[in-house]
Amino acid sequence: MNNKTNILDVLTVMQVCDSNFPVGSFNHSYGMETYIRDRRIDDSSAMKEWLKAYLNNVFIYSDGLAVRMTYDCLDNNDLEGIWKVDNEITVQSVASETRNGSKLVAARMIRMFELLHDSSLLQEYDKRIADKKSFGHPAIVFSIVMHSLGFSMEEALNFHLYSTVSTLIQNSVRAIPLGQKDGQLLMKECSESFSRLTEKVNNMSYDMFGASSPGIELSQIKHEILEFRLFMS
Repeated sequence: MNNKTNILDVLTVMQVCDSNFPVGSFNHSYGMETYIRDRRIDDSSAMKEWLKAYLNNVFIYSDGLAVRMTYDCLDNNDLEGIWKVDNEITVQSVASETRNGSKLVAARMIRMFELLHDSSLLQEYDKRIADKKSFGHPAIVFSIVMHSLGFSMEEALNFHLYSTVSTLIQNSVRAIPLGQKDGQLLMKECSESFSRLTEKVNNMSYDMFGASSPGIELSQIKHEILEFRLFMS
């Protein structure tokens, strides 16, 4: 962020990155709960390993690249390119719960952002979703808002990483359960990897878009048949 960055814009980003921001993210674990039910995540150390696998083998190839690709499209005023990113990131998600979860969160993000920040492009995205021309994805919604506020792609990706990890950790605090202190320490450790993850996304070929970890994909699919669930995905 440069010296001309509006402090109100920073506060807006802080508000929407809060794990308590009411967009429904607290209802989704994106496969983490399956590992908890299988007793493969039962403490802070195991949660750390899962987050590391999720960020390095799922996030950077989906949300991470989606942020970079959306920024490229916005910089070149290529709206059709954005709609293409929306389609690709949705159809490449194998688990139906994960697909639907992303669409629900994106729709709520748009509603909340429209109350906080005026954006004609968000309104167009919202209309396309209503008309079933687009699906809706949180990474794209977030990128549109961050770009309109004047933040760089790298800044947007770091904020999106923070928002994602913060929500997953808060969900693990109530699901494992994990202590609040352990959760904060885990957040600090994860944050220290954001610059490296951003660099990987920056140097990654677009051909990698959609690459994923089979284990985490299977956990997302298996979540649908768990006997007892705290989360929707």
